[in-house]
Amino acid sequence: MSASVSPYVVNVRDLMRRPGDHREWSRDIAQPEGFGNAVIGVREGATVHLDVRLESLHEGILASVDAETVAEGECVRCLDPVTLPVEVEIQELFAYTEDEAFDYTVADESVDLEPMVRDAVAMSLPFQPVCRPDCPGLDPETGERLADHPDRAPREVLDPRWAALEGFRSAEEPRS
Repeated sequence: MSASVSPYVVNVRDLMRRPGDHREWSRDIAQPEGFGNAVIGVREGATVHLDVRLESLHEGILASVDAETVAEGECVRCLDPVTLPVEVEIQELFAYTEDEAFDYTVADESVDLEPMVRDAVAMSLPFQPVCRPDCPGLDPETGERLADHPDRAPREVLDPRWAALEGFRSAEEPRS
């Protein structure tokens, strides 16, 4: 039984060491593994659309990739589900020889686009996603969504360390 090959692996035998030659293609890939952070990410099985241009250079294969997918997670303020479209443009050189100057190399006459796509998409995800920019979040006492109760005024919570100063404020207020 042979190991399954990632759908991101592309054979570049026809382009190798032929500077100036190029190939373009588009592909929809079902993401084999989910990735992202604890709050938002691209789920396993999500569709990742790739528009790819592979170009042969003297040093290696230049991969230019436009990737589109959808990230799913939850709002960090109210915990509602969040769905965000993700679009990234990536350009990386896959070198023919291993060198510290290059992050990626051509291996077995193929390039693996998954690490560069995964890194670019993960870096584009918001660290703290919200369902809408003005999301008021949850009530700290009841845990209810404040957006469901727009007429509710937030209760002023006084720090007990400042309670002794409260007497000065009431003494300075003008008397009628």
